[in-house]
Amino acid sequence: MNETLSLETGLKQQLRLTPLQVQFVKMLEMSTPELEETVRRAVDEMPALEATYPDEMTQNDHSSPSISTDDDPTPLYNRRAYNYSANDNYYDIAAAAPERGETLLESLGAQLALTDMTDIERIIAANIIGNLDDNGYISRSLIEIADDVSMQTSTAIDSSTVYNVWQKVRELEPAGIAAVDLRDCLLLQLKRLPHSAAIDNATEIVNHNFDIFSKMHYDKLRAAIGLDEEQLKEALSVIKRLNPKPGSTFATGGADDDAPQHVTPDFAVDIEGDNLVLTRLSHIPELSIERTFAADTPISESHKDEAALFIRRKRSEAQSFIKVLSMRQETLYRVMQAIVKLQREFFLTGDESLIKPMILKDIKELTGYGISIISRATAGKYVSTPHGTFSLKSLFNERPKDDNDTSTHKIFAMMKRLIEEEDPKHPLSDELITQRLNKTEGIDIARRTVAKYRERLGFPVARLRKKI
Repeated sequence: MNETLSLETGLKQQLRLTPLQVQFVKMLEMSTPELEETVRRAVDEMPALEATYPDEMTQNDHSSPSISTDDDPTPLYNRRAYNYSANDNYYDIAAAAPERGETLLESLGAQLALTDMTDIERIIAANIIGNLDDNGYISRSLIEIADDVSMQTSTAIDSSTVYNVWQKVRELEPAGIAAVDLRDCLLLQLKRLPHSAAIDNATEIVNHNFDIFSKMHYDKLRAAIGLDEEQLKEALSVIKRLNPKPGSTFATGGADDDAPQHVTPDFAVDIEGDNLVLTRLSHIPELSIERTFAADTPISESHKDEAALFIRRKRSEAQSFIKVLSMRQETLYRVMQAIVKLQREFFLTGDESLIKPMILKDIKELTGYGISIISRATAGKYVSTPHGTFSLKSLFNERPKDDNDTSTHKIFAMMKRLIEEEDPKHPLSDELITQRLNKTEGIDIARRTVAKYRERLGFPVARLRKKI
């Protein structure tokens, strides 16, 4: 057997991000509040990093702040920070956490305290309400709850005992609580309503014809129950007034209940005559290298090498942070400038139908940045305008066809108007919407695209929109 050894060479390309690039990407993805917290933390943790806060700045100096580094004495850092005059438009987005409401568990617990029960029944009831989901539906079987209580109390609990307690819980407020499914939830609410012909018919529909009702086959439903059109309409009106999620009106009791319900804009676009003025909104201090870490700081001979190494390392760490922050701010600003340029008509009018087709590639052509950089720069970012606050991502939209310059926002508006103005007894199918867009608006669009846009608008198919 002949064995041979051979040596082959090849060229392989592999992209590796430097630590500075990794830090830049992470910082680029941050929202303004996250960035402000990151800067505050960096100032606390980096001895070579010095921050100049608003009360330390010269109030009469309206020039853009700068950052001093050895590599670049005046890099672009911030288009707008705290340096504003009395005549400037200053945006301070304050958020207040809403008062925490009563949770479903708290409400039911308070009602149970007023209910006549034995100690063991109270334990069972507590387990039942503890197994309700956020909508108020029971999420665990009665047999499983019986086993849980048996283990908890070291007492044999049968499912019939749990069933009896469950029925008592179902009598609590809000009506429909502790239901096993939607049909059960609606029936619980109907049973509490005073008897009338409409309510009796509604109960018949939910109790014995729920499948036909859920599919909105109204002709079949009317025939199955023997109602005329007016009687059916009254019965359906009763059902539509019921709450399919009786537990959803309560606070969830989670940590998010106390969180501020707001978004913080990263930019503001103001209108001055025919011009648009772009402003960065941030509460970031001016950063620089602390003077004791400057390159020319004198060092005693006895600890010269050790101290010099420490100073260089900390100075480099601070310089890198300042550089990455500057890169992040410059990138975001240039991306926002490009967006304002492309969507000028929208920012002037606030009319969302005037949002032009715009994709990440369009911003790339104006800024020279890569697609991934632009995607990160716009994710989770918001702009404040005289017409409201908008996410940057909402300003992007594709063309339905390469040769069609109508934006999806405009098509959305047209479709929304067509559906809202349709005859509820004869709702428009996707095919009819496609034909009307083509005939009346001159928009050539495929039916499957119309179906996709309708779903994104939150409208069901025509059959489910039908009303009598």
